[in-house]
Amino acid sequence: MANPGGGTVCNGKLHNHQKQSNGCQSGNHKRNGIIRETQENGKTHFYNKPFVESFEEVPMYAAIFTYLGYGIGTLFGYLRDFLRNHGIEKCNMAVERKEQKDFVPLYQDFENFYTRNLYMRIRDNWNRPICSVPGPTFDVMERVTDDYNWTFKFTGRIIQDVINVGSYNYLGFAENSNESLTTVRNVLKKYGVGVCSSRQEMGNTDKLEELEDLVAQFLGVEAAMVFGMGFATNSMNIPALVGKGCLILSDELNHTSIILGARLSKATIRTFKHNNMQSLEKLLREAVIYGQPRSRRAWKKILILVEGIYSMEGSIVRLPEIIALKKKYKAYLYLDEAHSIGSLGPRGQGVVDYFGMDPYDVDVLMGTFTKSFGAAGGYIAGRKDLVDYLRVYSHSAVYATSMSAPIAEQIIRSMKSIMGLDGTTNGIQRIQQLAQNTRYFRKRLNEMGFIIYGNQESPVIPLLLYLPSKVAAFARILLQRKIGVVVVGFPATPIIEARARFCMSSSHTQEMLDTVLKEIDEIGNLLRLKYSRHKKSARPELLDETSFELED
Repeated sequence: MANPGGGTVCNGKLHNHQKQSNGCQSGNHKRNGIIRETQENGKTHFYNKPFVESFEEVPMYAAIFTYLGYGIGTLFGYLRDFLRNHGIEKCNMAVERKEQKDFVPLYQDFENFYTRNLYMRIRDNWNRPICSVPGPTFDVMERVTDDYNWTFKFTGRIIQDVINVGSYNYLGFAENSNESLTTVRNVLKKYGVGVCSSRQEMGNTDKLEELEDLVAQFLGVEAAMVFGMGFATNSMNIPALVGKGCLILSDELNHTSIILGARLSKATIRTFKHNNMQSLEKLLREAVIYGQPRSRRAWKKILILVEGIYSMEGSIVRLPEIIALKKKYKAYLYLDEAHSIGSLGPRGQGVVDYFGMDPYDVDVLMGTFTKSFGAAGGYIAGRKDLVDYLRVYSHSAVYATSMSAPIAEQIIRSMKSIMGLDGTTNGIQRIQQLAQNTRYFRKRLNEMGFIIYGNQESPVIPLLLYLPSKVAAFARILLQRKIGVVVVGFPATPIIEARARFCMSSSHTQEMLDTVLKEIDEIGNLLRLKYSRHKKSARPELLDETSFELED
């Protein structure tokens, strides 16, 4: 992306990319278990491997009971608010002071209604404090409440050896063995913990330079830049790439950091249906034909924002098709590989490696070190002129404290292991073990009759629970059986799609997975969670047309 913040570039005029790799060879393309072939000019194009994603529809009775459950909870919430307003029940939420009764309210009462009356009833399932390394197992501090989850007290007891199927420790690098952390310990002794400065002042260490060179080598691009916070890598860099007069086309399920960055940019934002190429092409075509509203001038840039793996759905981006569309309509592509880097592809290089694509077909490669690398921070990678531009204009680069040297060394040792630069095959073995664990866990859950979302290769595995009462019961019972899991509900998901989210790790043993599956099977029978009827997805394609190209 030449001069990302510079003058007008008609509809995102692109660089002359290197020759496209053959990422769309013959093969079957599946969506929700149904084979779909894409044709263009009489030719049939395929993915180079089966692309199977499942989004089974919610059973009607489960949807009805879910809405009913929220409705009853809402009615009781209004009743309890009535009791609180009249002093019959104590209100533990933040309220306006009497001295400020004539002020504009600082706390919007209705906005807190859900938190006050619904979330608090099941709050004990979140923010659980752990007191060990978040490896395949961890230790949880036991806590109790005597006021219905408004406050908690620690009992002093530690629940030990809880099987961890909730952390993003995909390759198992969140570890504390002396042998594995030798280099990190040495760097800690030499550099200390903090940097106390930004990159442009006194915070640019040789370790950061080494890391950036290694990231560029790992991804197969010209240059890379690292940041101390993964969230800020998106939210603070997207505004540096686009601005007023630019158009952002964002997947409807993109992460909050992407959404915030898009809003801060002041560019026009339009969303397309999740992973729906017909919806995306419709927006691209309209953008090229009609240009900007009112003036009808051409957009300065068109930027497509997508993720490699969507962390709530477990789905994988249809990268070959998106690259074909962005080339056809001369748009830019920004790819967030927070969850896919390290966890996908035969070499762990993310979704680009997974599909066998050319990394230069993606204009901006973004990823984080918080998951597969067991560290913190994020990166932006691509062409050298892109990275040089961001070093000057990125808010995260200019104002934020730079990444500490021990964190950088942890990333370096993990990345070298994945690349085989440590002289072992340990990294490749971790990648292969993660893929094996993912396929096994998904297969067993499907056989048990649970509704599972996402791609069969995705290590993020959502299990649909639907009813809010079952969300709470599922997490509580699993913790009692020494299994730690993440449960998610409204507003983080659609109101009838509350779920548990399992994250696979290469450090999970077969015995651990079988233990978890056994307990899930029993709880599924107890709570009647086996909703699957193996139906086709209720998410139809927006359009029937498939007029996009898979070749130049």
